[in-house]
Parts: sequence; structure tokens; C-alpha cells
Amino acid sequence: MLPIGPLMIEHRLIEKLIAHVERVVSEARSRARVNPNLVDLAVDFVRTYADRTHHGKEEDILFRELRKKALSEEDARVMRELVGEHGLGREAVGRLVSANRAYRDGSAEALGAVLHELSFLAQFYPNHIEKEDRVFFPASMRYFTQVEKDALLAEMREFDQNMIHEKYRRVMEEVGRRAVGAET
Repeated sequence: MLPIGPLMIEHRLIEKLIAHVERVVSEARSRARVNPNLVDLAVDFVRTYADRTHHGKEEDILFRELRKKALSEEDARVMRELVGEHGLGREAVGRLVSANRAYRDGSAEALGAVLHELSFLAQFYPNHIEKEDRVFFPASMRYFTQVEKDALLAEMREFDQNMIHEKYRRVMEEVGRRAVGAET
């Protein structure tokens, strides 16, 4: 398997989440309300799976190694665009978290911001994924030897193995912080 294989498989799961997000937005618009817990679940998925796990492998492994290569001007430009797009996604999720918090705290006006950011993500990810799957990923593989491709794939597998521990270490720390706050 090529190192882009797992990344493209992950894209399919992200696309499934986006389809659910689109339904959440549609239903929330018709009902003029959204379930903030459902938004929290979508945020957790995007932050942990799409950004930290998936974009982490792209930026911290694939793009890192590509920066060591003599990329064509076009490929270097597209890689910079992709990194910038990852940042746009992170910013949208940050705004979504803030809007969802305000909505949960009773701000009816925050519903519009929640739906705006969810809609942004629903439009952003399919375009971003298409650029990676159809343009950048195939082009990127020509810069690596088979030995380098195998090493990238192995490093990505190791990265994935560590992610579950990282996620639940953070969950444990958050539970600990909240438990201390609950005692007072």
C-alpha cells in the first residue's frame, strides 16, 4: 500500500461525518435549534480524527518529508495551500466551539454562528479532500523511492497507534480537572 492509501481511506470516513453534519444543519434550520451535544461530538471528531490524526500524518510526516525534496513549483504551491486550508479548518472549529458554548449558555443568536461554522466545514472538507485525493497525493508519490514510501507508511502506522493513548490521556486529564472543580 502507498502512504497515501490510509490518508484516502480516512477521507472516506471524514466524508461520512460531513454528510451527517449537513443533515444536522438542515434539520437545525427547519427547527430553529440544534443539539449542542451533537455539535460537541462533531467537534471532537474533527479535532481528534480529521485534524490531529489525519492532518497530523499529512503535516508531520508526508509534508515534512516532501519539504526535503525538490518539489515542482506547482506541487510546492499546492502543499502550502493545503497547510493553509488545515489552518482555516482549525479556525472554523474554534469559532464553532465558542458559538456552541454561547448557544448552550442560552444565546439564541449563537445558533446562526453554530450553523454558519458547521456549513463552512461541510463545504470546506469535500473541496479540500478532492484537491488532496485527485491532485496532490498522486503527484506527491513520484518524489519517493519504494523504500521511502514503505518508511512513510510505517511511520504513519506508528503515529496512529499512539493517537488513542494521546486522546484518552487528554480525556483523563480533563476528568481530573473537572473532578477537582466538583469537590469545591
